[in-house]
Amino acid sequence: MKRVLLIEDERNMARFIELELRHEGFEVAVAYDGRTGLERALGEPWDVVLLDLMLPGLDGLELCRQLRGIKRTPIVMLSARDAVADRVSGLDLGADDYIPKPFAMEELLARIRVIFRRQEEDRQYLVYQDLSMDLATRSVTRGIERLALTKREYDLLAAFMQYPNRALSRELLLDKVWGLEAEVDANVVDVYVRYLRNKIDAPERPGSYIQTLRGIGYMLKR
Repeated sequence: MKRVLLIEDERNMARFIELELRHEGFEVAVAYDGRTGLERALGEPWDVVLLDLMLPGLDGLELCRQLRGIKRTPIVMLSARDAVADRVSGLDLGADDYIPKPFAMEELLARIRVIFRRQEEDRQYLVYQDLSMDLATRSVTRGIERLALTKREYDLLAAFMQYPNRALSRELLLDKVWGLEAEVDANVVDVYVRYLRNKIDAPERPGSYIQTLRGIGYMLKR
């Protein structure tokens, strides 16, 4: 089920959009101010964020700027401000689309479908900074250098690149890479993370792409 985060302070409007999206089969969460919206947008995985511009606490443009600096979640701006300058500002800050209010719900749904189609087309590749993964050929490069990964290392890196900047437990990684039925200990994740670090981290650059979160697991972050 696709997950939508709606950040909208006008509660009647938010309730209407939420009900329509739920009717279409989406899982929907609503935030009524900018700071709460940014916290939820950064803290959970979403398929699309619907973002009002005029929000209390943190306005939509600044929220978009901060969110886009960390995550690539698609953003659709919704605003009564429909001047060309407003649209340009929103798009330049990283929004994927901009819909002026009032709008027909059918148009919003159509715009969301377009974003999801683009996502499907883009899924042939995963990119994180200078790491690139071709899902069709199962090849990985860092910059211009091609990396020789085993099947387990590739699958582990794919799990990280699908959820960048997100805490992943050893149990979740074990499930994704080895499967629920695998009779292996969760400590095998630590072993393969070490193998993977040795191949994807450049000796001349301090730190690792894969950060250890004590008591939790790991995170792909630079």
